[in-house]
Amino acid sequence: MGILPLEYLPGQNAASLGLTGRETFNLLGLDEDLSPGMKITVQTVDETGTAKEFTAISRMDTPIEVEYYLNGGILHQRLRSLLKS
Repeated sequence: MGILPLEYLPGQNAASLGLTGRETFNLLGLDEDLSPGMKITVQTVDETGTAKEFTAISRMDTPIEVEYYLNGGILHQRLRSLLKS
């Protein structure tokens, strides 16, 4: 896939969620049903192994952005499109 831009929910930020930037992040339930602006569950695991979960909003705002993401980016999507023609 690619980089999925996410936005904190209103009132949340890294400090309020206790994030340091040293965590690993997993996106839960991310599949072909991805849609513009959908809420995504993010799981973090810090250096001590402590896991946290929070919800974020996908900042893919249009169906074409979702298509690009699911195809691995604009270049991959365009190449697939050309090969189908």
